[in-house]
Amino acid sequence: MQQTPNSNRLHIAIFGKRNVGKSSLINALTAQDIALVSDLAGTTTDPVYKAMELLPIGPVVIIDTAGLDDEGEIGELRIKKTKEVMDKTDLALLVIDGNGGDLSFEKEWYEDLKKRKIPVVGVINKIDENQVALEDIQKVIDIAFVKVSAKDKLNIDGLKKAIMAAAPEDFEKSTIVGDIVKPKARVLVVAPQDIQAPKGRLILPQVQIIRDLLDNDAMALVVKDSELEDILASLKDKPDLVITDSQVFKKVNSIIPKDVPLTSFSILMARYKGDLNSLVKGARAIDTLKAGDKVLIAEACTHHPLEGDIGREKLPIWLQEKVGGKLDITVCAGSGFPEDLSEYKLIVHCGACMFNRQQLMSRIKKANMEELPITNFGIAIAHINGILDRVLSAFEEHSMK
Repeated sequence: MQQTPNSNRLHIAIFGKRNVGKSSLINALTAQDIALVSDLAGTTTDPVYKAMELLPIGPVVIIDTAGLDDEGEIGELRIKKTKEVMDKTDLALLVIDGNGGDLSFEKEWYEDLKKRKIPVVGVINKIDENQVALEDIQKVIDIAFVKVSAKDKLNIDGLKKAIMAAAPEDFEKSTIVGDIVKPKARVLVVAPQDIQAPKGRLILPQVQIIRDLLDNDAMALVVKDSELEDILASLKDKPDLVITDSQVFKKVNSIIPKDVPLTSFSILMARYKGDLNSLVKGARAIDTLKAGDKVLIAEACTHHPLEGDIGREKLPIWLQEKVGGKLDITVCAGSGFPEDLSEYKLIVHCGACMFNRQQLMSRIKKANMEELPITNFGIAIAHINGILDRVLSAFEEHSMK
């Protein structure tokens, strides 16, 4: 992979009314004409995502959004899409133009961002045209503001400094597996290459975890599950850790010695992207399911499901075998997620390698607020196979340190 994946970039979303200069601000920040600019209100319709290097901040995704005050039936749909952007926002820029005026829209959106604990940088744009009294704005929205002119590129460096100061340091964790392996640890990585594996490459979690092992001076040995017994027989000593695809948990568990720590890509992604404790608690709730219960299976990416798809075929079968009856299963994919979760008894989420941490955590928090159990594919599969305690043991008190 030649670029930082979008899921590992700081997501900066720009919110504001129509025609306050959000797109112009993106062009000024990036020193590129990457956003369509027009004097017509409502030029930006759907959220626009641009991955880039924003020096000196580093790799980011900048999100341009429709105006908070969009109108009409289509406008309401655009505002809904803009609100969905909050679920993946690590840092927000709230833009007000120098004309001042009524700030009720901005106040409402700021309160929503504040409730979500998303850091906000206030931006007063178009200072080349108007000079608004900062104290008047701060009486309504009590945050620091940076005055700029996107059109004339005035004080853009000052805005970059404000972004750097406000950017959360914990928008992603520093390591996926480095806290449970020591230098020179022998880590066996089991990567099945079936019909669902992309041709000519490994899937993103496998790539990221292998790279993380290398960055932490561990020794990664990569094999397919069909060669697992062969590699074990060839090793002088047992591996210090085995990481497998969750789909072959049952097979790998039967082969790997019981005193060797075992986990999966999906479980490692669960603790890297989300809240492992909540997801483990959610997996144990599988035992409370009854035939006919509604279960939501959520996938981060949109893909064409092939035969034996984990989310569409295997997991529903395994869950129903565990329950002993048919479940009412719904699948959602991509950024779409039901607003009303009250009808569900369980959410089973994928590893979310295509999401940034903020987006997965927003779903976990929403489920927790509604006291709805949520887990992920790997943790659920481990519980179904009766090996959840084993695959979590690798994380207890950082046992390999």
